[in-house]
Amino acid sequence: MNINSLRSFKWVSGGLALFILTVLVLLPLLLIFWTSIYPNEQLDIAAPLRTIMSSHDLVEVLLNSIGLGVSVILLTTLFALPLAWIMAKTDLGHHNWLDVVLLIPFMTPPYIGSMGWMLFMQTGGYMEQFLPASSVLTPYFFSYGGMVLIMSLHLFPFLYLLLRNALLQIGGNLEEAASVHGAPFFYRFKRVIIPLLLSSYGLGALLIFVKTIAEFGTPATFGRRIGFYVLTSEIHKYISSWPIDFGKATSLASLLLGVCLVMWYIQTLISSRFSYLLIGGKGTRTKRYKSTGIVGVLSWGYVVLLLLASIGIPYFSIITASLLKLRGEGVSWSNLTLKHYAELLSPGSQGLEALLNSFTLAIVASSIAVILGTWFALTVGKGATFKQKITDLFSLLPNTVPGIVIVVGLILLWNARWMPIPLYNTYWMVVLTYVVLFIPYTVQYVKASYGQIDSSLMQAGQVFGGSKLYVFRRILLPLILPGMVAGWMMTFTISNRELVASLLILPPSMQTSATYIFAQFEQGAVAMGMAMAVISVGVTTILLLVLEYLSPDRKRRQR
Repeated sequence: MNINSLRSFKWVSGGLALFILTVLVLLPLLLIFWTSIYPNEQLDIAAPLRTIMSSHDLVEVLLNSIGLGVSVILLTTLFALPLAWIMAKTDLGHHNWLDVVLLIPFMTPPYIGSMGWMLFMQTGGYMEQFLPASSVLTPYFFSYGGMVLIMSLHLFPFLYLLLRNALLQIGGNLEEAASVHGAPFFYRFKRVIIPLLLSSYGLGALLIFVKTIAEFGTPATFGRRIGFYVLTSEIHKYISSWPIDFGKATSLASLLLGVCLVMWYIQTLISSRFSYLLIGGKGTRTKRYKSTGIVGVLSWGYVVLLLLASIGIPYFSIITASLLKLRGEGVSWSNLTLKHYAELLSPGSQGLEALLNSFTLAIVASSIAVILGTWFALTVGKGATFKQKITDLFSLLPNTVPGIVIVVGLILLWNARWMPIPLYNTYWMVVLTYVVLFIPYTVQYVKASYGQIDSSLMQAGQVFGGSKLYVFRRILLPLILPGMVAGWMMTFTISNRELVASLLILPPSMQTSATYIFAQFEQGAVAMGMAMAVISVGVTTILLLVLEYLSPDRKRRQR
C-alpha cells in the first residue's frame, strides 16, 4: 500500500468514524434540544424554561436536583478527604487490598445499595430487630438527609481516588518547608494542601454533581419512599407513564443537560485558576506518618466505620433478605432458606430468563463497543487535527452527559416516523443503547494503551517487510489488548446492572436482572429481588476475576 493510498484510507476511515459518532451520539442530543424548543410546530427558544417555570412542581423538582447534587458533594467531601489523607499520608496506604475493597461501594449498583439500607433502617428492619431502641432513628433516616447519605456512600470512592492521587503527587517536601518556618499542622493543611488539591477536587466535585443529578436508581427507590422527586425520576415518569408527555420530558432533559454543561464550565475555570506543576526533575518524596498510637486508632477506626456503612450494612441486608423464609419472623437460623435461589434458577423461570437476558445483552453490547471503541481510539490516535479532536470529543461525550438524557435522545431518534430502520422496541435497540452509553470506557482505555506505544515499533515492522495487517496483528494488537480487555470488562459490568435505560428501552415482556430486581422490590417480593441481586453481583464479580486472571497485562506483570 503506497503513501497516497494509506492517507486516503485513513481519511475515509476517520470520516466514517466521525459520521457514526454523529449519528449515534450528537444527533440524539440535538433532537432533544430541537424537540424542546419546537413545541406545537413553532420555534420557541425559551420553551424549556417556560415549561419549567409554569409549573410549581417542576421548579421544585429542579431545585431538588441541584440541592441534592450540592449536598452530596459536601458529604462526599467529608467522607473522601480524611480517607485520602489517611491512605496517602500514613502507612495504611501500604495495604493495597484496602484500595480494592474501597472500590466495592462504587461498583455496587446504586439502587441495590439503596434497597439494602432501606431494609436495614425501615420500621421492623434488621437494625430494630437487633437494637429495638434504635427505632427512634428511623424517621430521621427516611428523610432528605438519609438520601444524601446513601448517595454519598456510593460515590465517595470516586472522589477519594482523585484526592489520594493528588496528595501523593504533592509529596512531603512542601509540608516540611512550611513546618520549618513554624507553620502548625492545620495552617499547613489550609495554606499548602488545600490550594494544591483544588484542581483535582474541582474535577471530582463536578463528576460527583453530574452523577448525582443523573442518578435514577436511588431517587426511584428511596426518593419515592420519602416523596422527594428529581429531574431523572420526572423524566422517567413522563416517558413511561400514561399520559406520555415527550414535551415535558425533553424540556427537563435539555435543562438537565444545560445544568451539567454549566458545571463543566465552572470546573474548567477552577482547574485553570488552581493548576500547579508538582512533578519535576528532582522528583517528590512522600512523607508518611506511623499509624501507631492515637493516629493509628483514629485512622483504622475511620476506615472500618466507612467500610461498615458503605459495604457491611447494605450487603448484610441484601444477603439476609435473600435467605429469609418469612420477613415477619425476623432473623433466625430456623427462618433461613435457599429456596429463593432455587426458584430463581429453576429452568423456565422469569428470574433465570431475566438473568440470561442481562448477560447476553451485556456480552453482545460489550463486544460491539470494544470493536467500535478501539476503532475510534485508533482513529483519534496521537494526532491533533481538528477532525481528530472532534472525534475524540464525540466519543467521550456519553460519559459527561446524564445517561437518561442520552436515552431520551435515542428514543426520539429511533422512534421517529422518518427513521427507515425499525430498530425501536427490539432487542437490538437495547444493545445499541448500551453501546452508546458505555463506549467511552473502551475509547479511554485503548487511547491510554496506544499513547504509550512508540511509533518506531510499527515502522520497524514495515521496514522488515511486514504488511499493514501483519504489523497490526503481531505488534499493535498485543500492545493495546490490555486496554481493550479493560474496556470490555467495564462495559460488561455496567451494562449488566444498567437500570434506567433498561426500563425505558426494553421491549414489552422482556426483563433484565436490574428491572427484575426493581420490579420485585416494588411488588413486595423482596427475597426474590435480593436473591437476584446476590447472583447478579456474584456472577459478574467471578467473571471479572477470571478475565483479570487470564488478561495479558497480568501475565506480563508477573514476568
